[in-house]
Amino acid sequence: MSAWTDRILQEFPADLSRFWVACDPDVVLLDEHVLQSLRDRGFELVSFDDPIVFRAYYEETYRAAWDEGRDPPSPALILHLSSNQSDILPWDYIRQARIVRLGLADLFDKLSSAVLRQIDPNYYDKLFDAQKAYASQTLGDAATSDFILTHVFKIVPVLIDDEVTFWREVLRLHLRGWSLPPVLADRMAAILQSRERLSHLPIKELVGDRAFALKAAQSAWLTYLQSFGVTSVASENQEDGSDSRMAIPFDHPDIRMVVDSLFLEGCLEPVAGDAVSGHAPAWVQVGIKKDVQGQAQFIAESATALAEDLPEEDAHHREWLSFAQRMGELLCKFFELPGSLGDDVSPQIERLQQSADDRFHGWLIRHFADLPSLPASKAPAMLHHVPRHLSYRRNGSSARQALLLFDGLAIDQWCKIRGRLTEKLSSIEIDEGACFAWLPSLTSVSRQTVFSGLRPREFAGTIESTAAEPTLWAKFWQDAGLRKSEVVYLKGVKRREDLSRVADAVSSPNIKIAGIVVDMVDEIVHGATLGKRGIASQIDDWCDTGFVEQLMTLLLDRGFEIFLTSDHGNVDATGIGRLSQGVLSEIKGERVRVYRSADLASSIPAELDTFKFDLPGLPVDFLPVYPKGRGAFTGVGDRLVAHGGMSVEELIVPFVRITPKSSSNDK
Repeated sequence: MSAWTDRILQEFPADLSRFWVACDPDVVLLDEHVLQSLRDRGFELVSFDDPIVFRAYYEETYRAAWDEGRDPPSPALILHLSSNQSDILPWDYIRQARIVRLGLADLFDKLSSAVLRQIDPNYYDKLFDAQKAYASQTLGDAATSDFILTHVFKIVPVLIDDEVTFWREVLRLHLRGWSLPPVLADRMAAILQSRERLSHLPIKELVGDRAFALKAAQSAWLTYLQSFGVTSVASENQEDGSDSRMAIPFDHPDIRMVVDSLFLEGCLEPVAGDAVSGHAPAWVQVGIKKDVQGQAQFIAESATALAEDLPEEDAHHREWLSFAQRMGELLCKFFELPGSLGDDVSPQIERLQQSADDRFHGWLIRHFADLPSLPASKAPAMLHHVPRHLSYRRNGSSARQALLLFDGLAIDQWCKIRGRLTEKLSSIEIDEGACFAWLPSLTSVSRQTVFSGLRPREFAGTIESTAAEPTLWAKFWQDAGLRKSEVVYLKGVKRREDLSRVADAVSSPNIKIAGIVVDMVDEIVHGATLGKRGIASQIDDWCDTGFVEQLMTLLLDRGFEIFLTSDHGNVDATGIGRLSQGVLSEIKGERVRVYRSADLASSIPAELDTFKFDLPGLPVDFLPVYPKGRGAFTGVGDRLVAHGGMSVEELIVPFVRITPKSSSNDK
């Protein structure tokens, strides 16, 4: 256990109380390692987001059990309040509970709380140790920013005095998948802008906006290759913006090492070229598109490397999100290979998938229960956080937002759509991320969490269908302060002829929020006969119709900020045997079966290799049973594409922001 976690747990001595109120304006409790440690000690934490929902859960699950002398699900309950205003709570809560107040000023007495509130709470653990070891006196805002840059991001701005050092730090930063928060990006710019050799660079954007920095590196790489006589490069795609005029000293060994990794990780895309002069060093081949045979070898090597770089058992959830994006990029390239070459590479891909699933399964058993309680303001960790995140982003403004839910879209399939989008729409900016779907990863469960902002146990009455989504979507936004007439929900949008229906629905300037279900991918998946390789080809054909870019253009032209996500992904699965149980199972998916009692859940034949994974966020009478690995409840040996399980590709889905380039830096 870390010193940070231990310090917070000191506030919650075991057996001191069974009901706690945590006043936590800086949300330090909502750290997944803290949540896990609390759970291990017998505490359940429930956020006070909706007083009615909390009251119902508290009365039915805890207070009734205490009054009747029964054991509740956990020995103690923590009501988490994201403020210091405990007086907003009902009197009976305050009378019965032990109140604890937590704040950054108390936990970090040597550092500026104003700066700390502007950085990601995931860094507090490392920063707490650094404060104890290195902070000998109270630091102001600027000194705190320097302290964080040095001890968390390993960047010392005062030592950066030339372009090689600067670009090395920028590229290493983004190779790790990081960007500096605005307060630290401002500090970097304030220090470095005075350096004569760096004053021409947009320093704040390069360290604070990963997409901007990688685009600058991509353009600079194109120019660098052209200096060696690489011909037939698509130079017309090089933009006239400031990012395309930046030169990066790729020849320097410090830069070359990082760039090599950026290409291998998929952060930079190799460019097309016909020839390289004899003056070019051999290493530049890493950034030039290979022939199909070379691409197959690259995919095989990348799969092996990725399998050796799996997140650890106690990894932060964002490490899994990052891993899923890297794996999705690789799978997208794999499914583009011709059949014979794909078969040659399949063993390496399958080893990667198995290793990832095994590690991920163990991680989920330990950590999935903590994900629903994570904060949603900076980015959604789970799908039910999405509407709350959109609400935070609105922040009282009149901005229009459109949530596009591409039903059944896996990250590798999003990568294919993204590639087609960027080819057709050079005027858009795509800010990529990912989040966790709900288990079981079924449409009726996971998709409803997106449009309701609720955990599945909170819509138990409609958990078997999606019919309530329009009502749930409207209710969420009405509770957030919008009128019903300002909210739109559409589903069944999949072809160009559906675009007129979208245009009609969002044409009124009164519309502030649009939720749109695009279900073509799910339709393709459920009709797939040639596996995920065949699905990739069909998505290509769908993109050829122009539907996707026309939908984006329609919404952007009407002033919408677009967010794109999915309710679940999909995998190639193999049948382990059919279940003939009549009506025993309430939901009959190929990758999961759901039962209404423990006795029924135990009725699966013992010869089938299955497991149970109960989650506190599900209704108490909603018990899923999963086939192990990538099995499916179909005929033995049958091959199909399915969803419902807990593989990386099913459970981690894209969460993407799409805007016009003119507003790309407004983040």
